Amino acid sequence: MRTQAEPFRTRVKSVRTHRPTSPWLFLLPGLATVTAFSLYPFLTTLHKAFTDARTLTPGAWVGLRNFRDMAHDEQFWVALRNSGLYVVLVVPFTVLLPLLLALLVQKRIPGVAFFRSAFYTPVVASSVVVALIWGWMVDDRGLVNGLLRVLGAGPFAFLGDEWLLLFCAMALTVWKGLGYYMVIYLAALAHVPRELYEAAAVDGAGTLRRFTAVTVPAVRSTMVLVGALSSVAAFKVFSEVFLLAGPTGGPAGQDTTLVMLVQRTGTGLNGRVGYSSALSLVVFAVALLLMLLVLRADRRSENA
Repeated sequence: MRTQAEPFRTRVKSVRTHRPTSPWLFLLPGLATVTAFSLYPFLTTLHKAFTDARTLTPGAWVGLRNFRDMAHDEQFWVALRNSGLYVVLVVPFTVLLPLLLALLVQKRIPGVAFFRSAFYTPVVASSVVVALIWGWMVDDRGLVNGLLRVLGAGPFAFLGDEWLLLFCAMALTVWKGLGYYMVIYLAALAHVPRELYEAAAVDGAGTLRRFTAVTVPAVRSTMVLVGALSSVAAFKVFSEVFLLAGPTGGPAGQDTTLVMLVQRTGTGLNGRVGYSSALSLVVFAVALLLMLLVLRADRRSENA
């Protein structure tokens, strides 16, 4: 005697037997996109890094010559220094400040939705527009120098000094990323039990003690995620420095970052595509190393 479930089982068996390619049909659009726009460009870059290819010529195989030239390229070491400083100085702020901001705006008080939207607005704003506004603000006749004149501190050449320009770009990166990482922290804080804060308050813990003893351990995995994301983003910074410093990379090119150097050497009718590809591999390797170091440090802290 056949039951009502038998026709359904028969259909399932038929699909599994006669249509083994069905799952791949659903995966095909995603696989095609990843292959065309990620895997193929990566393999092409990997191959060209060992050639002397130019913009209009395929080039010949030169082995490790591009990497040897890189070791003797002064501009490469300047760009590596700037990208490394970006990671060291920007990441701590992008890990801690959004967490403090999330703690402020997670409270249910009148008007808090407005502040959440205001803090997130720079994230959705165009990087070009934001960088241009910052450039006008820190210009010699801009708002910042105007306020400094009123205070008697005198104007500063924010866009004419290599270090001031780099610090301005770092401040822009931190400010623009605050809202993005704030949303990530808000999602993590929503899962922290309120009972933990109440128990800490009963034990006499103050605000700072509750932050270090309850909040930080509860969102530690999220802090690791934000640290990894911001480290890679800071090392691959381009638009902020490019728009403030210009194509030349600031005074004498001293504010050039690695990604700016990749763009500068690999573009134009006579661009050194092979050398630029080798630089791209260095950027990829260092960014991957940064992520692995952050994850390794997290595992060590968990096992301690």
